[in-house]
Amino acid sequence: MMGLPLAFTEPLLLIGLVSLPVLWWLLRVMPPRPRRIEFPPTRLLFDIAPREETPSRTPWWLTALRLLAAALVIFAAAGPIWNPQTGAADSKAPLMIMLDDGWSAASHWDVRIRAADELIANAENDRRAIALVPLSEPNRDITLMPAGAARVALRQLAPKPYSIDRVETLAAVDRFLKATGDCEIAWLSDGVDTGRGEDFVAGLGKTIGDRSLIVFEGGTSSPLALVAAENAAAKMTVKVLRTDSGIAMGTVRALDQKASPIGEARYTFGPQDKETDAAFDLPVELRNDITRLEISGERSAGAVQLLDKRWRRRAIGIVSGATSETAQPLLAPTFYLTRALAPFADVRLADKGSPQQGITQFLDQKLPMIILADVGTIAPELRERLNAWVDQGGVLARFAGPRLAQAEDDLVPVKLRKGGRTLGGSLTWEKPQHLATFAADGPFAGVAVPKDVTVSRQVLAEPDAVLATKSWASLEDGTPLVTGEHRGKGLVSLFHVSADMRWSDLPMSGTFVEMLRRVVDMSGYTSKPGPGVASEATIETVAPLHILDGFGAFGPPPASAKPLPADYRDRATSDHPPGFYGPAEGPLAVNTLASADRIAALNTASLRARHATYTNAEPRDLRGWLLSTALALFLIDAIIVAVLGGGIAALLRRRAAPAMIVLGLLFASLSPAPSRADSAADDFAMKATSQTRLAYVVTGNADVDSIVRAGMSGLTLFLAQRTALEAGDPVGIDPARDELAFFPLIYWPIVPGAPKPPQDAINKIDAYMKQGGTVLFDTRDAIEAPPGANGAAQTPGMQTLREILSSLDVPELEPVPREHVLTKTFYLLRDFPGRFVTGQTWVETLPRDEDEDSAQRPARGGDGVSPIIITSNDLAGAWAVRPDGQAMLPVTGGDTRQREFAYRAGANIVMYTLTGNYKADQVHAPALIERLGQ
Repeated sequence: MMGLPLAFTEPLLLIGLVSLPVLWWLLRVMPPRPRRIEFPPTRLLFDIAPREETPSRTPWWLTALRLLAAALVIFAAAGPIWNPQTGAADSKAPLMIMLDDGWSAASHWDVRIRAADELIANAENDRRAIALVPLSEPNRDITLMPAGAARVALRQLAPKPYSIDRVETLAAVDRFLKATGDCEIAWLSDGVDTGRGEDFVAGLGKTIGDRSLIVFEGGTSSPLALVAAENAAAKMTVKVLRTDSGIAMGTVRALDQKASPIGEARYTFGPQDKETDAAFDLPVELRNDITRLEISGERSAGAVQLLDKRWRRRAIGIVSGATSETAQPLLAPTFYLTRALAPFADVRLADKGSPQQGITQFLDQKLPMIILADVGTIAPELRERLNAWVDQGGVLARFAGPRLAQAEDDLVPVKLRKGGRTLGGSLTWEKPQHLATFAADGPFAGVAVPKDVTVSRQVLAEPDAVLATKSWASLEDGTPLVTGEHRGKGLVSLFHVSADMRWSDLPMSGTFVEMLRRVVDMSGYTSKPGPGVASEATIETVAPLHILDGFGAFGPPPASAKPLPADYRDRATSDHPPGFYGPAEGPLAVNTLASADRIAALNTASLRARHATYTNAEPRDLRGWLLSTALALFLIDAIIVAVLGGGIAALLRRRAAPAMIVLGLLFASLSPAPSRADSAADDFAMKATSQTRLAYVVTGNADVDSIVRAGMSGLTLFLAQRTALEAGDPVGIDPARDELAFFPLIYWPIVPGAPKPPQDAINKIDAYMKQGGTVLFDTRDAIEAPPGANGAAQTPGMQTLREILSSLDVPELEPVPREHVLTKTFYLLRDFPGRFVTGQTWVETLPRDEDEDSAQRPARGGDGVSPIIITSNDLAGAWAVRPDGQAMLPVTGGDTRQREFAYRAGANIVMYTLTGNYKADQVHAPALIERLGQ
């Protein structure tokens, strides 16, 4: 109706609106307002009204109010429906529903499914058969089915996480239409052209001929997509794409491998912008942890950009063997290498000193890639370290020069001849050589070969049977320019020319930058050799690991997903859906759209079809709203008539006091009363947040609660005396009622046989632990454990604890290891005694390092604080003190300092929950001390 999503079930009743002028004439008159006349008999005869009286006129605004109420009643009687169902034309022919089900349809998938369901319902009412055609499945047989089967098939469809090619479905549609004859067609389009859209529209018009076609498009916002993420030197940027116009803005979120948020970036579209940038201004260390970018509020695989190690800005160390850097820095090899690597890597130059010291410096820093520019002889012990570093995954790139040409070194991929080969000199007939086409199976495949780059000198490789398989780039005469070899998990490559302009003008070309970029990209996949590396003739493939569905959520790989080459850089397809491929420690990211892809609006104007829009809401009957509004207007009219007629004034004069009382009670009942529960919650929050406080769970056992309260108070006093923490008085809490997020540590004494807390309390504890809090469970029964290896698990307190933990998402636990951060957060401890010393303390299991140096590290920590600590040593009993400062309970150990160690254990636990695993970083203490001393 007039462009609005409004329809009427009984539109003929709207003719009643014609009677409104008659109502206007009738409603203009109202009875005269009564007057108050005094009763003196003398004046009674003079004030008698005549037989005929001119009636009073109704105010125009009151008449308009009555007409509006009458119009609302007429509209309600006509049965108005907002967002009416849009069906196909009335026909008895079969109905074919073509459905766009690519990634661009996912953001409003429920709207399209609702529209298809309405079409199926209308066809069912007309007893028509239905054919369902998802445009992502060109090989699917198109068959007619009853409405019930079509509805089941519709519910089984899901958007695909890749771009679909609609043109491939035209052949199947043509065969179906020829076999069926007359048919009505409905196309539920997503309005996005991801490629060959014009060809499909033209082909569809020819295929359907004169048949009826309705195209559903519009009515929903444009789908958004992410492409071309780039981790530049200062920030990470990603392009946001759309197909419509108008001012719009939103947020792109950055997540790490554990789906934890790292940062957000705003983007804004101008009135005519089809793409814009979102920039993350974060430190490079945080940007390197980003594995997923997604548009907030957009549910589609196209709105997700997955990042792997190729997007990380790797730290690369450069060591030069030349001695002219200081005298002529702009001619030094480090100058060209730094300029070429700066756009995609963080370059670190070795400090002044010998090359051996520079290599040692970078090995100590555990850089993933080191470049040696004309470094000749390397000490044997340092060569062994380099070999071990390469075997563990390091990438070593070397450049030739006078020193390397004279050295004997096995840290090169091929055996070299001593000396060098000079081209184009005065004593040689040979001319400088140009570059040949890069090997198709090498890492430089696809890189454009510059015609203006020449090589005047190089180091030659000894010919052997595998030289060709190790050659990544060659000169026109067949001699190698770049060679590479896979060793262990790492890679060794050699540029047979120098990194400056002395031997070639390659460092001045853009090809040099792209070649280095390819080598750096390979450093993210050193666990896999890749094509052209080592002597393998076959192309290595990686299997799917985690795959995105059409809505952008991770799931297991479908059966149709196939392995892909380890150097795959293209967009996702049906055989290779978007997601992560390869090993979990170094997966390959495949995205829905490639970096150069763009999206556009699909133009269907050339089709001879009816057009309909999607509706974002269910049909809604407006009769109830209109009748309710009309009734309210009639009530307002009655009140106005009473006021104008003096009825209310007379009532107030006769019943002033009762009326005031009634009005006062009415307003009192409507005014909100302050909630005691809200006031108590506010008081609790103010008390808990005014100071850092420790908390304990109130068990309901008076003896246990008094001991625990005294113990937590004793620990708080100890912390104030020995540390910089001046905590407030401990707070007793009820997990089912109180807010837990205010407290860094909650002490929970286990009472044997106590009833299990309600599920709401368990859920709050679980959420508290997930959000960074720590709960210390103490069964207080270490002395009651029966003898035997499993005796501690058989006590009544432990059985009660098991029942509580059965409903919690508890991580894998282990006894506190010797090198755990908890043993050295404030005091150096070996165990955690309380009143008892025989019980073990359990924490979340930390991942073990597999390198040999892990055993020598002073501390080991995970990514966060353990959310759960379990002990049976009755810590609070050892901490508990009376008002006079004396201990409330005795300790059972033979060590006279046991209570002191119990306090120290409590201090370590509190400091651990407050400061986390920063003590684990003491492994870098020597380097920090050395840095401070410089």
